Parts: sequence; C-alpha cells; structure tokens
Amino acid sequence: MGERTLRAALETGLFAQIWRGVVVRASDSLNPYTRRAAALLAVGQPAALTGPTALALHGLTAAASVEVHVAVPADRSERSKPGLVVHRSRYQPSDVIDIDQLPVLDLDLALAEFLCDGDPRTAFASLDQALAGLSDADGRALLGAVVGRIGQREDSRGTNRALVLANLATGKADSPPESVFRLIVVEAGFPIPEAQYEILTIDGRRMYILDMAWPELRIALEYDGYAAHEERGEYDLVKDERLAKRGWILIRAGSADLGDPSRVLGELRVAFAKRS
Repeated sequence: MGERTLRAALETGLFAQIWRGVVVRASDSLNPYTRRAAALLAVGQPAALTGPTALALHGLTAAASVEVHVAVPADRSERSKPGLVVHRSRYQPSDVIDIDQLPVLDLDLALAEFLCDGDPRTAFASLDQALAGLSDADGRALLGAVVGRIGQREDSRGTNRALVLANLATGKADSPPESVFRLIVVEAGFPIPEAQYEILTIDGRRMYILDMAWPELRIALEYDGYAAHEERGEYDLVKDERLAKRGWILIRAGSADLGDPSRVLGELRVAFAKRS
C-alpha cells in the first residue's frame, strides 16, 4: 500500500492499529478471530494462544474472554498490553495444535494452566464443561492428563488450588453457571454436594434429578438459570411440594444469585442447622 496510503487509511478510520505494529480493518477490530491473529502478530513467533482464549477455541463457552491470552517461551521479554495478556510458559512444540489456522495449546495443558493462574470460577466451569458428555473412561483420561500437567509445572504457584478444583469437577453440571454455584457452595464451607442426584419412585423409576444434593440430610439446591425455567413455574412448584412431602428441603438459586449468593448461602445454613 505504501506508508502514505496506510497513514491515510488510519486517519480516516478505515484501518485501526490494535497493538503497536499490527493494523487491521476497522470493521474487523472487534472480531474475535481477527484479534487473536493480531495478538499473535503483536508478540511474534513462537507463540500460542492459551488460557480462556485457547479454551474458547476448544469449544468451551464457559471461558469466553474479551482479552486475548498468548503464551510465549519463558525466555521471551514481551509484556502484556491492554486487551492482550502475555503468559510465559515452558510448553513444547508438540503441545501446540492448529485450530482455525491459529496455534493453540492442547486442551489438557490449557486447562491446567488456567486452573493454576486464571479466575478460579471460570477455570472450574471450563473444566466441568470439558468433561461434560465424555464417557467415564474419556473423562478420567482427560482429568488425569490435566492433573499430570499440573504436577509437571516448574512454577508451583496455584498448583494446590488447581488440584482442589480438578478434584471437585464431575462434568455433570447442566451449565457453566451451575458449576460455578457448586464451587461457591464448597468455598462457603459446605460439604461437597452430589451432582445430578436422582430421586426414584418406590418401584425404582426416575422421579426427579436434583442439580446438587446432600441426600443424607435431604437438602438440595437447584440452579434455575435457563430461560426455560421462566415457563416452568407451575412444574417447579409441584416438584417442590412433592419433594417436601418426602422430607426434602429444596433451595432455588438463579442467575442473579451468582453475583451475590448471600441469600442462597443463608438459606443453606438454616437448612443445615435444622438437619444437623
């Protein structure tokens, strides 16, 4: 194009400079793929997408992030910039795969790294989502690979937390917010609940499935985060009444409780006090 034409395109807003030395069409400046490719250009090679950026490319919606996370070798000096987070990691070329023509860390390594140094709730929900739908054997294999990666880290910071989160994951949650609520409950000091606990009829047929339950105390927590629940008020009311007759205390949480879970945790404490 030539420098003059390029400068004119930048001045008129046709092009935008996301990071120093990287120019894109302004209309694409918020496109996730464009920003990921631009981030790799900004830091230079070798580099690979990591953290929530990598997990999103692996199909994990729980890890959505506006920032782009890039891993570079430990001896590199690149620094983070607004919207671009640089991680120094001792990964090998064999740990990188190609997704949409972009270099991305393997799923097990990306999960392990994020569990150690990412937001714990997002990381836990991502691991739970990665395990969802897998067979028992495949789930154990993925979890074992993640734990193995955690144990191989030279930087021990965050590894204890990561192992706790990995031990808590089941892959049974219906949604990432439900996984987050499971973590919130455990962080608040409650015993680890059973995920997707089945209530059976006398003749052994499935009656209900509870999101989280402490069956020995007959206490359950249901996360009603889906829009579908707005049309299930009568069904949920009948469910609550039938479970109450069976001696269950059922507490409901919604998306608003994710930001401030104090009400739900308070009701749980009251329920545990009654049954302790």
